[in-house]
Amino acid sequence: MKKISNLYVIDDDKIYHFLLKNLFKQNGIDVASTFFVNGSDAIEHIKSNNNEETLPDLILLDVNMPIMNGWQFLEEFGKISSELIKKPTIYMISSSNNEVDINKSKEFDGAVKGYFLKPICKEDLDLIFV
Repeated sequence: MKKISNLYVIDDDKIYHFLLKNLFKQNGIDVASTFFVNGSDAIEHIKSNNNEETLPDLILLDVNMPIMNGWQFLEEFGKISSELIKKPTIYMISSSNNEVDINKSKEFDGAVKGYFLKPICKEDLDLIFV
């Protein structure tokens, strides 16, 4: 299991936040998690906290959110990623099993490591946290 000490969850569903926290606890995943309800808040946080301690090792990113969705987040993230002290691994987590979305995630090959469908389960966590 690679060392993941900092995790950002960017998703507008507060119930999903709660379920994810419980899933981590049930599976012994001890990680500092920061939750954002849209991509804009997350980008601003990343820009103003560009240091080793606060930048995430991993980002779980929803596709459909208000204000700034997952695709817009990835576009903005791409503009600032070269300035970041560390590069997080990003997984898209979505309720959309639309081939268009799944294929679009592959266009962000350098940034997006994989695409998982909600609700994620223990097997998905095993793949993400290996």
